[in-house]
Amino acid sequence: MKKLTSLLAALMLVPLSAMADADPRALIVVTSHSVMGDTDKPTGLWLSEMTHPHHELTTAGIEVELASIDGGAAPIDPWSLEGDDPINAAFLASPETRRLLDNTAKLADVDPADYDAILFAGGHGTVWDFPDSPAVEKIGSAIYAQGGYVAAVCHGPTALLNLRDEQGNLLIDGKRVAGFSNAEEAEVGLTEVVPYLLQDALSAGGALYQEGEMFQPFVVQDDRLITGQNPQSATELGKTLAAALADKR
Repeated sequence: MKKLTSLLAALMLVPLSAMADADPRALIVVTSHSVMGDTDKPTGLWLSEMTHPHHELTTAGIEVELASIDGGAAPIDPWSLEGDDPINAAFLASPETRRLLDNTAKLADVDPADYDAILFAGGHGTVWDFPDSPAVEKIGSAIYAQGGYVAAVCHGPTALLNLRDEQGNLLIDGKRVAGFSNAEEAEVGLTEVVPYLLQDALSAGGALYQEGEMFQPFVVQDDRLITGQNPQSATELGKTLAAALADKR
């Protein structure tokens, strides 16, 4: 039986190690930006937008790794630690998962060939460091080009503003996309603080912006692009991505 398996692997030109390692892998990318624009107010990752998808993906048996723009410890928006969130609490309490957040890989050092999906978590910090990151553009576009999924939640879709397909067109052009709405930005009082409004920027890039109710779960899937509107969409986004990756098995 071993000889037959080896022969089949040789004929397919696929190493046995690669055949055994067929489970999908996902990369979650978080911000490294920690200050809210020209203010002295702290910002960073909105924690649940990483922990909730991480929980859904790992529960589904998908291996997940974390990266950030600069690598190392990722800043957490202190407001995202408010309230009773058992998934956040469990992630921070476990040395194994907390280590992931305190020692993120530098995104520029990541090999996109290792992943079947990339998920851009939100938080206001992303507004400043996601769109102009060459690593975001290179790795996000590469994962999509190789047949992988690109997902983003809340302000995470700022990463999509400069991603391009193999023809050089903006990835969001003509696609249905969700993201933090103008109304939600106004509700949190940051319209005049952020350098641009995400809804407007997505629309300017040709996206068919989709909007649900304020601060209610709303997820849109357009082929291999999956986006969620706000923090409340993080769990559903994780479930949607997990289900899509299950189909690749």
